[in-house]
Amino acid sequence: MNARAQIRLLDDGRRLHLNDGPIDLIVEAFGEADEISAAYRAAATRFVTVLDELCGELTFLRQAAQIDGTLPSGAIARRMMAAVAPYCERTFITPMAAVAGAVAEEILQAMTAAAKLARAYVNNGGDIALHLAPGDHFVAGMVERPDRPSLFGTATLDSAQPVRGIATSGWRGRSFSLGIADAVTVLADRAATADAAATVIANTVDLPGHPNIVRVPANSLAPDTDLGDRLVTRGVGKLSPTDIAAALDAGVVISRSLLADGLIRSAALHLSGGTRVVGPEQLSTFARPHNFDLGWSSASVLH
Repeated sequence: MNARAQIRLLDDGRRLHLNDGPIDLIVEAFGEADEISAAYRAAATRFVTVLDELCGELTFLRQAAQIDGTLPSGAIARRMMAAVAPYCERTFITPMAAVAGAVAEEILQAMTAAAKLARAYVNNGGDIALHLAPGDHFVAGMVERPDRPSLFGTATLDSAQPVRGIATSGWRGRSFSLGIADAVTVLADRAATADAAATVIANTVDLPGHPNIVRVPANSLAPDTDLGDRLVTRGVGKLSPTDIAAALDAGVVISRSLLADGLIRSAALHLSGGTRVVGPEQLSTFARPHNFDLGWSSASVLH
């Protein structure tokens, strides 16, 4: 039995909080009371095995992904590998780029296999797996920076759309970034897919060599990081409007490429007050902030 895991209902009596070491999830299900209870039991049962399962393959998961390399054995690790596989020949990437989204997906799958739900989400620090029954929808808020939450846009996700995953990446987030984006939010068919894409796009929102950007080797901050001695962003000073536009333009190029390849559905890139949106449904999917009655839930909000 995993004695580390902490599992409890939040004070609102609706959301479930699951924590084990670095994994911190907020879960909410909608439907009949007995179905919600069954879903939460299934989430808790699966959750207590997750961290040990990942740690068992951690050395492999921290290595650069290879298109024809050995596959991991765990279900979550395989989700991670599948999500990063399309990028193996484009750039350096490890399966860890999709870990948060893959964990969220796995917990959501356990819930929906155990219960009939109208809606559900598993939010892993802003990387979110969604379940929507026909006719249901969610509204997600895109947060500018996790340390000082403020919305820079919203996305309405309808059951008729294929989007079932949201992920946000940026240099201020939980993970290291090679770029300078405050936030890159991606909509994709799966949470792990969105997670990997958000990481890749955020890395390209950048101004190499700019004097107002502070970078340090990743392993000077975390000796066991999968990024080794690659330089990660630790501070972004004042940028001119031309600088901001150039960095966002670089991210838009890769976003359009991923959209054309079917890896993402939409992306919103945010840097120093500037926002770019990529996606054929951008006018209806992404909108400027508006008022709605929601509580904060990590890097994105839902109702």
